[in-house]
Amino acid sequence: MTRSEAVAFVARARDQGKRIVFTNGVFDILHPGHIRYLRDARTLGDLLIVGVNSDRSVKALAKAPDRPINSESERAEVLAALASVDAVVIFDADTPHEIISALQPDVLVKGADWGENAIVGRDVVEARGGKVVRIALAEGYSTTNILERIRR
Repeated sequence: MTRSEAVAFVARARDQGKRIVFTNGVFDILHPGHIRYLRDARTLGDLLIVGVNSDRSVKALAKAPDRPINSESERAEVLAALASVDAVVIFDADTPHEIISALQPDVLVKGADWGENAIVGRDVVEARGGKVVRIALAEGYSTTNILERIRR
């Protein structure tokens, strides 16, 4: 979805009394850790919207010179096909603050590897009475590790 489509989607859902959950990330090469994280995030509300970093913003994060492996449109398409994901929106800013401000989710989810005070958008969500939830990551899974195994 485009940003404006996502805003309209959220407005319709909210009119129906639905609880909106938002998370974001690169989601370059999906693995069981991602699937479990998204499944757990979805249980916190009625709809899960995933913000996907644009290719440009991934490069700005300096993950690695050859990242992302998959393009933003490919990453969004794969995520949108998951049963736990209701909508995907690509964002081009260096942080998701702008898209979180536009969507105003009821629940903001990040991995437990993020410190409570480092979660971008926390201010937006808590200001409207929402909550921020940190989900434990499944051990042993990472895109970086998968890429290292492939390269060996």
